[in-house]
Amino acid sequence: MERRTFLQYGGLSAATLASAAFADDSPNSDGKTYRVLLIGAGWYGKMDLFRLIQVAPVEVVAICDVDREARENAAGMVAERQKSHNRPKTYNDYREALAESKPNLVLVDTPDHWHALPMIAAVEAGADVYVQKPIGVDVVECQAMLAAARKHKAVVQVGMQRRSTKHLMEAKERYVDSGKIGKISQVDIFSYYGGPGGPFRQDPAEVPDGFDYDFWCGPAPKLPYYPFLRRRSWRMRMEYGNGTLGDMGVHMFDMARWITGKRYPKTIFSTGGQYVKGGGLDNCPDTQTVVFNYGDMEIVWNHRNWSELPDRRHPWGGYFYGERGILKASVFGYDYHEYRKSPNEDVHVDVEYNTDQYPEDKTEPNIELFCAQAVRDHMTDFVNCVVDRGRPRSDIEEGAISTICCVLGNISMKLGRSLEWDEEAGKVKNDDEANALLAREYRAPWIHPQV
Repeated sequence: MERRTFLQYGGLSAATLASAAFADDSPNSDGKTYRVLLIGAGWYGKMDLFRLIQVAPVEVVAICDVDREARENAAGMVAERQKSHNRPKTYNDYREALAESKPNLVLVDTPDHWHALPMIAAVEAGADVYVQKPIGVDVVECQAMLAAARKHKAVVQVGMQRRSTKHLMEAKERYVDSGKIGKISQVDIFSYYGGPGGPFRQDPAEVPDGFDYDFWCGPAPKLPYYPFLRRRSWRMRMEYGNGTLGDMGVHMFDMARWITGKRYPKTIFSTGGQYVKGGGLDNCPDTQTVVFNYGDMEIVWNHRNWSELPDRRHPWGGYFYGERGILKASVFGYDYHEYRKSPNEDVHVDVEYNTDQYPEDKTEPNIELFCAQAVRDHMTDFVNCVVDRGRPRSDIEEGAISTICCVLGNISMKLGRSLEWDEEAGKVKNDDEANALLAREYRAPWIHPQV
C-alpha cells in the first residue's frame, strides 16, 4: 500500500500547479492591500478570516455581527493576528458596515438564512465577496445572487473548499481525469456524523444582553429564543437552513459534480424524515436519501445522524465507482482500489495539515484543522481572481447549482415525488406545487431578492 502523509504534485498538470501557486504564499502581483469586512464573526467566520490573513495582503477594517460578544471577541483576535495590529471597527448592521468601511473584500459567514441579502448588498457596493455555502436557503435567492454577481462584475467565491483540497485535486487528476478509473456510473456521497442519542430538548430563555435576536432572525421566522440558536446549533432548525443535506450534503454534492464534470441532474428524488431523533427541538431529517439522476450516472446522498460510522476513515465523503476501480474520497484523505488487484496495491493519501508552516493553527480555538489548508488555498484562489478578474474555482454559479439541487432534494422529500429541473427556465417542469416552494416567505420588513 502506498501511504503518504503530505502530498506530492508530481502527477499534476502544469495548469493545476499554476492554479495552486498562491498556496505557496506568493505575493499579490498588484501590490495592493485589500480592505476586508467580515459579516458573521462566529465559528466559521473566524476560520475563514484567519486563513485569508495568513495568505493575502489584507487589512481587516470592520467586523459585523448581531452578537456583541462575538464581534468584539473577533476584533480582539484580529488585532493580535493581522500585520498592522489595528483593531477593526465593529458593527451590528451590515448595511452600516458596508457604507462606512468601504471594503474591497467582504466575507459573508452568517447563518444560512442571512447569506443572500448581505452578499447582494456587498456586490452592489462594489466589493468582491467570499460567501459561505449553501449560498442561499431557497432557489430564488440563489438565482438572484448569481444575477447580482454577474450584473456588477464581481468575483464571488463560495466556501466549497473541496475544490481547493490538495489530496482531492490530486485524486481527480490522477484517477478520474486520466481515465484510469474508467467511466463512473455511480457516486455515493454521505455524512454519518451525529451518533446515537435521543431528541434534543431545551427550555426557552431570555435573550442575552448584547444579542440582537430580532436582527438575527431577519427575514426568517422569529421563533421563541432558545440558547442553542445563538451559536452553531441553529443548523437544527429548517427555518434557518436546509438540514444536513444543505449543510454537509452540499459540500459533497459539489465535490461529486466537480470531480465528474456534471451540472444539473435530469431528475431529483428524495425520501427521509425524523426516524430516530424526532420529538425534540430539532426539526431537520435525521435520515435522508437523495438520488440525483444524470441519465448516465447517479449521485446518491445519504445521511444518518444517529448511527455509528460505517468506515471511520471516511465519515463524510464520497465513493466514486468506475469501470476499473473505486475512489474513496473524503475530507481526511483518499483511497484508490483497482479491481482484481491485491489490497496491498491500494493507494492511500492523507490530508495535509501544514501546522509547522502555520503554528498558530495549533492553538486557534475551534479551528477545523483538517480543512485549514484547503481554506487557505481557496482564499488564495479567490484573491488571485480578484487581481486578474477571472472566475474562481467555486464561482457563484457553481455554488448556485449545488445549492439549488440540494434545496430541490428537500422539496422532493416534502412533496413525495421526483422533480425534473428545467435549467433554462429556472424552474421545475410541469409542477406548479414545487415551483411555489422555490422562494420562502420573508418576514417583514425584509424583501426577498428577485432575479
